[in-house]
Amino acid sequence: MSDPDPILNVQDLNAGYGHSQVLFDVGLFARRTGAAALLGRNGAGKTTLLKTLIGEITPTGGTIRFDGIEAQAENTEKRVRRGMGYVPQEHAVFGKLTVRENLVLGAVTQKDTSGIDMVLDFFPKLGQRLGQQAGTLSGGERKMLAIGRALLGRPKLLLLDEPTEGVWVGVIEEIAERLEQLGREIAMIIVEQHVELALRVADYAYVMDRGQIALEGPSAEVREDPRLLRYLAP
Repeated sequence: MSDPDPILNVQDLNAGYGHSQVLFDVGLFARRTGAAALLGRNGAGKTTLLKTLIGEITPTGGTIRFDGIEAQAENTEKRVRRGMGYVPQEHAVFGKLTVRENLVLGAVTQKDTSGIDMVLDFFPKLGQRLGQQAGTLSGGERKMLAIGRALLGRPKLLLLDEPTEGVWVGVIEEIAERLEQLGREIAMIIVEQHVELALRVADYAYVMDRGQIALEGPSAEVREDPRLLRYLAP
């Protein structure tokens, strides 16, 4: 994918845990609007890649250029303040706090809390649960709350790790529609096991295999590529 001014430009990225290398010379781009899907079987390195992009894992090589500035030496807080948001697969909300309290914390870096009203318009179900502890929400409502909290940081790029995992099928479509809407406003990288949903929401797709980008291209082309099933097979 070529873009004269991508929000994210990753080149030759290597990372892992201790002496165990997980990512091998990964390269990817994200445009300033639109979504890129990150696909692959379990253990392919998708979550490790997101954690490296957000700064939870320090790369051992390569460059992460975010919004025109090299970010691989920046800590997570600085990347977030510069406009990178992250919704992890698990533990994305504070379960003992109410929905309202979670949202207020999400807006703590902003000078006002007007963004909370925007989130409640975006996810109306949350407006009906403001006084409810987040830990008692349904799986889909917790995902909505996690995405909403991340949006309160006003991200330019949002990293989403399995946004529909554990979500009732009736709510998956609602989340997908919201992600499609977001893609018209900001950049996103989405790790998602629901392949058809990911390829529908995203206009470009990367497929990982054993810590490398094995296949990439416009979503419509990746969907029809016979290699896709091989890289997704358990």
